[in-house]
Order: sequence, then structure tokens, then C-alpha cells
Amino acid sequence: MDTFLSTMASFSVIAAVNLTAESNFYSFDYFAVIWMGTSVVASLVSFLILKSYTLVIRHTSFRDVLRFALAALIKAAALLAVLHIVSKATSTVYIMVLMDFALTLISLMAVRLVMIWVYEMFKHRVSSMRSRQRVLVYGTGDKSAAMVTRLINSPHYDVVGFLLYGQDKDPGVRKLMDKSIFVVKDINSFESLGRNLSVAAILFVNDADLDPELSNLIEFCSSNGIRVLVAPPIDDASGAREASFRKLRIEDLLGREEIKISTDEIKARLQGKTVLVTGAAGSIGSEICRQLASFGVLRLIMFDNAETPMHELRLELEQRYPGLDFVPVIGDVRFRNRLDYVFSRYRPQVVYHASAYKHVPLMEENPCEAVMVNVGGSRNVADMCLKYGVKKMVMISTDKAVNPTNVMGCSKRLAEIYVQSLGLAGEGSEGTRFVTTRFGNVLGSNGSVIPRFRKQIANGGPITVTHPEITRYFMTIPEACRLVLETAVLPQSNCIFVFDMGKPVKIVDLARKMIKLSGFEPDIDIKIVFTGLRPGEKLYEEVLSTVENSDSTSHYRIRIAKVRPCNLEYVVQKLDKLEACAEQGDVVATVKMMKEIVPEFKSMNSEFEKYD
Repeated sequence: MDTFLSTMASFSVIAAVNLTAESNFYSFDYFAVIWMGTSVVASLVSFLILKSYTLVIRHTSFRDVLRFALAALIKAAALLAVLHIVSKATSTVYIMVLMDFALTLISLMAVRLVMIWVYEMFKHRVSSMRSRQRVLVYGTGDKSAAMVTRLINSPHYDVVGFLLYGQDKDPGVRKLMDKSIFVVKDINSFESLGRNLSVAAILFVNDADLDPELSNLIEFCSSNGIRVLVAPPIDDASGAREASFRKLRIEDLLGREEIKISTDEIKARLQGKTVLVTGAAGSIGSEICRQLASFGVLRLIMFDNAETPMHELRLELEQRYPGLDFVPVIGDVRFRNRLDYVFSRYRPQVVYHASAYKHVPLMEENPCEAVMVNVGGSRNVADMCLKYGVKKMVMISTDKAVNPTNVMGCSKRLAEIYVQSLGLAGEGSEGTRFVTTRFGNVLGSNGSVIPRFRKQIANGGPITVTHPEITRYFMTIPEACRLVLETAVLPQSNCIFVFDMGKPVKIVDLARKMIKLSGFEPDIDIKIVFTGLRPGEKLYEEVLSTVENSDSTSHYRIRIAKVRPCNLEYVVQKLDKLEACAEQGDVVATVKMMKEIVPEFKSMNSEFEKYD
């Protein structure tokens, strides 16, 4: 090849001179034959001497360039020597030899560079094809077809077909978007299909496809290294980015459909209003703020005593909602003067009270603080709502307030009693309308089992579960906040709303699912250790909404709890004494007073059982 390139360089020089040569130059036919013959022989000899044919083109180095330059130089010297012998060498000949040298060297290097480029492109193409994950898209609906269109030129995913699971009937259509439709009846059929197609992932086009009946398929995939991906909404702008595909979350396996709300009605009620959120930097409070920001409120007042989380929330809202008028306020609900300043300056029309201490074991160890924040703080917020004519206050409570077995649950029940009695005392007037919302454990909230299990798995285990039979009701943060916002537009007031949270989930089953979804085998790769119930902890949480203990509302997931009404004067008298005990740090007196006001408060697995 090198000899051919060298000869073509010489031919190019001869052709150029042939176009520009003077008529009295050499007999060009004779000159050209001498030149070309010498070029072929000299090139062949020089390349044989320097062994350029042994070089691997893709590994060409600077030393190889010097070798090619030397070969071209040998050829040029041979040309000059021969031309001196057979004819007179003029200045034109010297220029021609110099041109031959340059063209020979350039052609040798240019061809190699092109070949290296072509080789790298081919190698990248092959590597890209090998690195692309072979994916089955779940379902054959419009969204599934649209997703295949988006992934046609994907460098990351190679769609091999559509998957229909749990069926044994022929769908009639064998192909869609020129991709095969694979129908599998059970796990054994899917295992065979996945092995034959070398499937690396299953892509679900939306959350609704994650039916609980697919849990065995999802667990099989997680246990066998097949990724489970969930695409964002197809009409979302981020849907075009493959980086937005997320892994399956444990929340996707709650075993029920996602809770919906009447967003338009909420937006209509809250648009143009000033809204205050206490505990705004917490898990629930921050999500309420995010959802309120999208409803076009006139002003959002965010009240919390946690400086760093508040700062992070502020940065997030500034970036996502640049047109939002929001005010971050650092303050503590225990201090009436600070609340009075905020209410008097900003005059909120709607208040969401999410500020609270919520961790059961900590509050069992610090009952006085639980009372001062959860009871005293809630009283302060409610009193300010009355004083400054707030239209509606929504207080966020917990399922642990139902027949409480711990200090935290009882403190929230006391807050419920005060807020409800305050509302009932002013019922019929134009004063503040009070509502309370109860729901269970929130997946992903600060201190909940999901983040804790994730950390334990990341550290190699073990996962700690308090009891093999312990169960809890779960809800996602967005779901909980949607329902809280929904209660603000329901016509009922001065009542306690309870949420239908579906079926209870065994914590140990949740742990096993998380281990499998992380690609490990429970009790083999990651151990599960039972540590015993913690102080104040129930084995089973109370059912919040049944026909017997609640009444229906216009929303299918929200009911009104049947609770005994309390006289405001009596409640105020008792709570004043309770808060006085808490402020003095008298733990025994505080707990005894709590049990007196809430007789159904029976401590469980706690040092306070003796005061029942």
C-alpha cells in the first residue's frame, strides 16, 4: 500500500508539471517514464528496508512518522541521483522532487489518519451496540408505542419488543412499531424469554402499570439482575431524557392505586390567598409548600426553626418558582410573640400547621418537650388564627393519636382536642374554621423506615425490624399532602378528617422487598434482625377509617372520625396545668396529667405503664 501511495504522489507531481511545463522542457514522455520507474523501485526498496509494512496502522506513533519521512527522503534522493545521470537537473526538477517528497509523506500520513478514524468510529459503534441494554417495554398501549419511538436512536437502550405478562391468549397482533409482542403466562415463561433475548431491563411507561399482581415478576427481575425502570409521564418535558428514567421504588409496591384529588378546585380556593405553613422545612411541610407554589397563591409564608432545611427549601423554590412571592421565617411555635409578629405582619388567610415532634421513642424519653411543642405550639397557632381572623386552619395529626400508647400519640390527641373544642365553641360564627387531618406512616419522610432500610442495605446490613409481626399503614409524601390540601376545600369544619390508607403492610415484608429490589437475597446477603418493640410502640396501628368509626365525605379516601366533643373551658383549664408541669420539667406530673385528660392513653412497653 505504501509503494502505491508513493507512486501516486509521483504521478500527481508529473501531472501537475505536465500542465505547467514549458514547451522546450524535456521530452515529457521519456521524462515521465524515468521518473515513475525510479519512484516505484525507490519506494519499494525504501519501504522494504524500513519495514513499514510491519507497522499496525491503529498504533501509529511519532517514531513511525519519522520512519515514513526517512522513506520519502530516500525516494527523493534516488530520484535526484537518477535524473542527474540521465538528464540535466534544473531548478524545476528540484522543485518537482521537493513536491514529490511532501506529497508522499502527506499521503502516507493522511491515509493512516483516515483509517484510524474509521477504525475508531467502527469500534465505538460496536462498543455502543454492546453497551446498550436490551429492554422490553411493558404493555402495548399508545404510551408504550410512543416510548419506543423516543428510544429509536437511544445510545443506552435497545428495545427488543413489548411484554404482556400474566396472559396466555394470543393478542392477535404479533408486532407493533416493527417490534415483536411477547406474551408470557408466568415466571417460568418469562425466565425463558429473558434468557433467550438477553433482556437487561423492563421499562414501565407509567406508574399505573405497576399493578400489585406484578410483584412476583418485579421480585424475580430484582433477584436476577434485570433492572425495573419507570419512565416519567410521556407528556412531561423531562420524558425525552433517558436520564429521567428511574428505578423501581418501594413506594410503587404499596398494593393500591395512587390517590387522586380535585386539583382545580383546590387551586381555585387557594389562588390569590396568603398561606402560612408551620413546620415548612419538614418532610410534610416542604411538600405542602411545593404543591401550594404550583397553585398560584398570592404569598407563601414558611415558618420553621430548622435553619439548614429552610435554606435548602428556599433555594429550591427560588429556582423552580421564580415568580412566587414567599417568605421564609425562622421561628418556634412555642413562642407566642414570634407567631404574633408573623400573623400581624403577613395576615395569612389559610394556615397549615405541620410543626410537631413525631418520633415515638424520642418523645417517650422527653415527654415535657412533646407537650410544649405538640400541645403548646398547636394551641399558640390556633389562638393566633382566631386573633387575626384566619379563614381556615388545617392541623396535621397522626394515626398514633387513636387510643394512644405513647407520649407522642397522646400529645397529638391533646392538640386535636383543643383545636376541635376551639372550633366547636365558635361554630356558627364567622370565625376561623378548624379541621384536623389524621394519617399513618409516610414513606420517605425523615426518620421513616424506608431511608433507614436504604442506609442499612448500603452498609451491607443487617436490617433491623422491631418485631416479625409489626404492621403499619403507609402513604407517600405527595399523597398525604394532596389529601391535606383537599381537606381545606371540603365543606365540613371543626372535625377530624381521617384518610383511607389501604391495607396494612408488614414491616418485615417491606424489608425483604427492599433487599430484593437492591439486588440481594434476604437472610443470605442481607440479614434481618429483630430488636424488640421500642418504648410506646404498637404492634398494630389503629384502623383510621371504617363505617363504624367514621362518616363519609365527598372524597372517597377522606372520612370524618367519630370522636367525643369536649368543652373548651374544661380543656383550657386542664391544658394550662399540663403545660405548667411540662415547663417545670416535671416528667411524672406531666405524664399523669396526660393520662387524666386522655383516659384511653395506655402506655405500652414503657416505664409510664405504672401510671395507667
